[in-house]
Amino acid sequence: MRLRFSTRLILLAALASTTVRSQVSSEQIDVVFAPLKSNAAPGVAVLVVHNGKAVFRRGYGVADLRTLSAIDPSTNFRLASFSKQFTAMCIMLLVHDGKLHYGDHLTDVLTEFPAYGKAITIRNLLNHTSGLPDYEDIMAQQYPNAPDDQIPQIHNPAVLQLLEQQRAGIFPAGSKWQYSNSGYVVLAQIVERVSGEPFGRFLQQRIFTPLKMTNSLAYEKGKNEIPHRAYGHSREQSGFRETDQSSTSATLGDGGIYSSIDDLEKWDRALYAYTLLSKEEMQPAYVPVQPNAGPAASSDGPVSYGFGWHVESYGNHKRRWHDGETMGFRTTIQRFPDDGLTVIVLANRTDVDPKALALRVADLYLKK
Repeated sequence: MRLRFSTRLILLAALASTTVRSQVSSEQIDVVFAPLKSNAAPGVAVLVVHNGKAVFRRGYGVADLRTLSAIDPSTNFRLASFSKQFTAMCIMLLVHDGKLHYGDHLTDVLTEFPAYGKAITIRNLLNHTSGLPDYEDIMAQQYPNAPDDQIPQIHNPAVLQLLEQQRAGIFPAGSKWQYSNSGYVVLAQIVERVSGEPFGRFLQQRIFTPLKMTNSLAYEKGKNEIPHRAYGHSREQSGFRETDQSSTSATLGDGGIYSSIDDLEKWDRALYAYTLLSKEEMQPAYVPVQPNAGPAASSDGPVSYGFGWHVESYGNHKRRWHDGETMGFRTTIQRFPDDGLTVIVLANRTDVDPKALALRVADLYLKK
């Protein structure tokens, strides 16, 4: 009996040891970001959520080069195209309200839009199959070879005017996939038209306030202020230079949201808990688009895209993700729903690759 008892103790100790060894430590994650530790250079904020618990939450570097304020979990970064998942959620909430349908056409809502908008559905706008011309390309034609700081900053109404001046889309709606910032600016305009509220206010009332994302906002210069703000930077030969705003930084819908890893933890939790919409209502966001002319693809290869989310797998792991890239900022959210894992990296410098860093962290968990 004593021998059996001793054997059981040894086995239990071995199992406990195995469990401890299988866990990912904060030190292992910190190694990934250690090169970004600095008291005088911009950096990143990192959040890792595993099985519903924030297991790593840390800042590296400074929020700006003037005050050298350290980045911490409350620091707000410009999300850039990471914002698109919030725009998609606004549309989905209006569908939930019965005020909008995915099959509605662009001209059903924006009745003044040219005839080529009659073939474009809300679904086309959400999954980047609208064929709308890229407003940045139109601006480049208007200001050929002009430095960005000499191009007037454009806002949503002016983007809509540029699109209304075009005679046709770049391809028939639904036939191809092409990433479209124009489509998401138009979606923000649709939110305003259908709800009767400014886009930023709708975001606050229907997403940020219910989820207690108290520091998140759609930034509009002169109308609101960003708390705990990180400023964007680019590396040059002489060091880092603040490069925080571009000619396209004032648009909303395709970007424009500022948030922190503290607030984004609440967003991630709400997605897992189906706080804003039911599981059935969220499902369309994760269904990859199938264009009429063949599989969705970009210059980088095959694409699986839903509503504001890329849905390509990572190895044999289901994944939902999105990057953001704008002047001075790089961001990513990588979610692995079947593994209960989310990694978010927000950077206020352009010489890092948040997605690559996030996937290095994900590998620590997924390869166990």
